[in-house]
Amino acid sequence: MDNEKYFEINKQTWDNKVPIHLDSEFYDQKSFLNGKNSLPEIDINLLGNIKDKSILHLQCHFGQDSISMARMGAKVTGIDLSDKAIEEAQKINSALNLDAKFVCCNVYDTLEQIDEQFDIVYTSYGVIGWLPDLDKWANIISKSLKPGGKLIFVEFHPFVWMFDDNFKEIKYHYHNERPIIEEYSGTYANKEADIKTDYVGWNHSLSEIFTSFIKHGLEIQHFEEYDYSPYNCFNETIEFEKGKYRIKHFGNKIPMLFSLIVNKK
Repeated sequence: MDNEKYFEINKQTWDNKVPIHLDSEFYDQKSFLNGKNSLPEIDINLLGNIKDKSILHLQCHFGQDSISMARMGAKVTGIDLSDKAIEEAQKINSALNLDAKFVCCNVYDTLEQIDEQFDIVYTSYGVIGWLPDLDKWANIISKSLKPGGKLIFVEFHPFVWMFDDNFKEIKYHYHNERPIIEEYSGTYANKEADIKTDYVGWNHSLSEIFTSFIKHGLEIQHFEEYDYSPYNCFNETIEFEKGKYRIKHFGNKIPMLFSLIVNKK
């Protein structure tokens, strides 16, 4: 099976998730429509003042974070593989009378769809696990940035993806050894949802991530690791502070997130 087939499987998976996610407590769409900023504090601090900045948001799902950045004064373009997600993003954007733009395409086709460069490329939380080739991804980021522009990237730590769903054993390879093809019941936003989806994913080590940026002339300015997640999207978690979650039998012993700011010279 080639990557195009994998992308078709994942697109269908994300199309199927959209209505469930829109209705979930996880995304809390009602509060969002009433003005809640969906971005975690980590991301807000990394982004800083984005008023009048142009931002390309890769893998934006149905656009909550894109629209949050538009509310903060940025000129945002969001891209996602799922046409169902992009349709919802466009509806929400129109209902809120905002000027964010949304484009449905595979992230690898970004340069065929977008002909401008941006001050910031932003992408976060569960994004690169859907991508087989980080070298191609980093090249797209580099070409999408203006000189002096930067990537803001927050992602779950690759250490987390080595474990089975209940964090009882190491099940997967740390490096990008091969595609991971599985079926999943429920979703991270609603674990009890009556939905089963197939998915194809890839694990990526920190060294693979860093090397992909360096290869394309990007400079790593900031790197930080975190011992918690701002999202309660894993099994076996405990909320140790409001809005901060850890795997309960690991506590603060493992990294759960990392963040990067990467500059284009």
